[in-house]
Amino acid sequence: MSRLTLEIPDTLKMDSAETQRFLAAKLYESGKLSLGQAAELANVSKTEFAGILSDYDVSFINYSLEDVLNDAGRI
Repeated sequence: MSRLTLEIPDTLKMDSAETQRFLAAKLYESGKLSLGQAAELANVSKTEFAGILSDYDVSFINYSLEDVLNDAGRI
């Protein structure tokens, strides 16, 4: 895993753990990380991460309508 150093403005009032959770949630939302990968980035269990998602307005169900229809055999 690569290491990245970010400078977060003090006005955000986010500590490093919260910043990691936020980044993990948004990368999960965009489909860049799986639930497990995002939980690992956030340093929490998958179950805990699933609960954190709502804190950042991210849906646990990260499945497009196209994917649903494809899985249902309609595309």
